[in-house]
Amino acid sequence: MQRIGEDRTERLDIIPAQLRVILTVRPKYACRACAEGVTQAPAPAHLIEGGLPTEGAIAHVLVSKFSDHLPLYRQSQILARSGIDLHRSTLADWVGTAAFHLGPVVDRLAEHLKGSGKLFMDETTAPVLDPGRGRTKTGYLWALARDDRGWGGDDPPGVVFTYAPGRAGQNAEQILQGFDGILQLDGYTGYNRLTRPSRKGGAPVTVAHCWAHARRKLKEVFDRDGSEIAAEGLRRIAELYRIEGEIRGMGPGQRLSARQARTAPLVAEFGEWLQSQRRRISSKSRLGEKLAYIHRQWDGLQTFLHDGRVEIDSNAVENLIRPIALTRKNALFAGHDEGGRAWGRIASLIATAKINGVEPFAYLKATLEAIAAGHPANRLDKLLPWNFQLSS
Repeated sequence: MQRIGEDRTERLDIIPAQLRVILTVRPKYACRACAEGVTQAPAPAHLIEGGLPTEGAIAHVLVSKFSDHLPLYRQSQILARSGIDLHRSTLADWVGTAAFHLGPVVDRLAEHLKGSGKLFMDETTAPVLDPGRGRTKTGYLWALARDDRGWGGDDPPGVVFTYAPGRAGQNAEQILQGFDGILQLDGYTGYNRLTRPSRKGGAPVTVAHCWAHARRKLKEVFDRDGSEIAAEGLRRIAELYRIEGEIRGMGPGQRLSARQARTAPLVAEFGEWLQSQRRRISSKSRLGEKLAYIHRQWDGLQTFLHDGRVEIDSNAVENLIRPIALTRKNALFAGHDEGGRAWGRIASLIATAKINGVEPFAYLKATLEAIAAGHPANRLDKLLPWNFQLSS
């Protein structure tokens, strides 16, 4: 028989994750003819000295919890099916230790972001157990983000989540110490203190408000009442977004020119329409309240017309917050305030790795190994997610 060809069939198979025990043997040596004592090679560096997990095991727990949104009790159950008995409290200790050691890296990431001329900021709830009261309290994760990809900026994107026990504007003021520039926000009044001459930690910031939030207010009324006025507002805002879609990715100069020529007249017309409708409609009506909201943000809604680096909305930071909501939904709460801080630190590095195209497990494993091996504190930039390169 002569071979005249072949048929090939591919099928997908899965090998379940394997756990292994790494045994390190360090022989002891002594000289019978001299008095130099016992000689032994030093133990390998470990993030948790004398602990069970490798840095890879810790990284797996972190990614499973904060990227795949798998609570620690479920991870404990999964490990039990493989014959490994690890209580979720043990896993929580691993998470806390990793967050402590990763703290300087996150602080350095925040310094990089605050050196930018334009940032996004938003906040979301982070339920935390309230010891002694038998219930949870509402903490907040404040997101500070940079994303200049819309206009081809050179700085890599990144985000830092900072935990605070409340939503008071002074938390934003504390987080933004050292930042002077344009801040893209929603309409939360707690940010107003950042624009005042009395602001602590820097000069008053320039605020850019979000057209997506303005649109959302009108959409709520239209969906509920079918308001023709709300529909007209939505149509006008859609024209602004159509132009933004056409100029996305262009340089800031080109974007600014297009906005001045094409968008500014539409915004001016929207402002006249807005004031006209506010005179006709009761300020106490549902639609009147939504129009009043847009009116209060009007100056900030025009900031994007004067700087090509500014986006029309703050959707970039809202998209980065969505994984926080998924973790919150599955895990329900953090165990304490320190757990909230750990949540913010690890979520910061995972989210920044993802938006820079870096695989988070490989990054965290390598970073934890470098920290365990004594990575110099004056070279933290090497550990930032956008500088990570997978070794071959």
